[in-house]
Amino acid sequence: MRRVLVPLCLALSAAPAAAWEAGRSGSICTLTHSDPEAGEIRLTHDPAGPLYTITVTRTEPWPEAPVFGIAFGGGAELTITTDRHILSDEGRALTVTDRGFGNVLAGLARNETATIFAGPAALTVSLEGAAPEVAAFAACELAPSV
Repeated sequence: MRRVLVPLCLALSAAPAAAWEAGRSGSICTLTHSDPEAGEIRLTHDPAGPLYTITVTRTEPWPEAPVFGIAFGGGAELTITTDRHILSDEGRALTVTDRGFGNVLAGLARNETATIFAGPAALTVSLEGAAPEVAAFAACELAPSV
């Protein structure tokens, strides 16, 4: 039995953990989080715009809803809502575009969870490890393009 359990434990511990990651795609700054159970979050910043986007993708379509929001909890609680969101990818991706994301970045950096919601649908993600990646994302426009 031990011969079966040891490889199984090693395989499970090697499974990729959900993580936040800042990066660049050309001149566009990116911040991503992917979790097979929760979905994917992708923020972009085009310093030339300046323009920010956040796209939250789930396996199930988001409902048509008049308001999209993010409720941050476990630190500096804050709820942000907007009616300026669009659906794409057969309703599975919800995107908001704006010229500033200061409250979103502060919420991601200073809290433990983010609950993203539209109508009756909600998705809660852990913000563990997000703060340093949010700082790198915020500083991205200061770095030369690669």
